[in-house]
Formats: sequence, structure tokens, C-alpha cells
Amino acid sequence: MASKHIVVHGQVQGVFFRQSAQDTAGDLGVAGWVRNRDDGSVEMIVEGEDNAVERMIAWAHEGPSQAQVTGVDVTDTDPQGLRSFDQA
Repeated sequence: MASKHIVVHGQVQGVFFRQSAQDTAGDLGVAGWVRNRDDGSVEMIVEGEDNAVERMIAWAHEGPSQAQVTGVDVTDTDPQGLRSFDQA
């Protein structure tokens, strides 16, 4: 089980990033949450099987078609036992 804290930078608010992240997480079977940050970035916690979490990170580098991702910060975090993926 992997657990990652992800911060996505660029034009990522107002482009359905959070909804697309929630849809992608559902497709991949990962749990966690996503929210907008005051600095214009988007923050996520993603937990699940290693391969699925890595695929979610790869998705975060692109985001939905309207997004313009300029950077992604990923750090390990302790699993919280999350069971769903929500917008915070």
C-alpha cells in the first residue's frame, strides 16, 4: 500500500481538476481526497496499491485537458486507511 501527498502547480483551478481527479481515482481504485489551495495549486492525498498510486501521479502531471500543469510535488505520507476519494 502506497500513500502520497501530491501538490499540482499551474493553471489547475477552474478547469475541473478536482472532479477529474475524483473520476480518475475511482477508475484506478485509489482512495484519498483533493482540494484547491489558496496559492492556486491543487493538493491531493492518494492511497492504494503501488501501481495505481503511480498511475494517479502520472495523471496529475497532465490533469484534465483544460489544465496547464507546470509542476508536481510528491512526498510519501503515512497511510490513513481512507476508503473513498472525496473533494475537500
